[in-house]
Amino acid sequence: QVHLVESGGGSVQAGGSLRLSCVASAYIDINYYMGWFRQAPGKEREGVAVIYIGTGSTYYADSVKGRFTISLGNAKKTTYLQMNSLKSEDTAMYYCAAGRAVPRDWILESRCYNFWGQGTRVTISS
Repeated sequence: QVHLVESGGGSVQAGGSLRLSCVASAYIDINYYMGWFRQAPGKEREGVAVIYIGTGSTYYADSVKGRFTISLGNAKKTTYLQMNSLKSEDTAMYYCAAGRAVPRDWILESRCYNFWGQGTRVTISS
């Protein structure tokens, strides 16, 4: 069982930046994918960014490419999401997730991840 705890959410103006952190309670082996997902009110949860621990390969939703960066901490128990040039449409609850052996075609699909944090809220004002 892996427990994930997110932090770093908050309220900023459009164009600003935030960095989210996700700390895992246990060692995450190299076969895991760590991801950030978000859910806005009235919308489905969507994948934002994913990193494969084994190689460090990263995957992004088109809507955040060039603005968001996912990375791992040195101990690989912490996952970061650096969010720059924030827009009002980035407003959502952001969740950290972990999944093992996720198929490439499903990399941003929340159904492929079985460990989830409680979420941290991000609010962008225009």
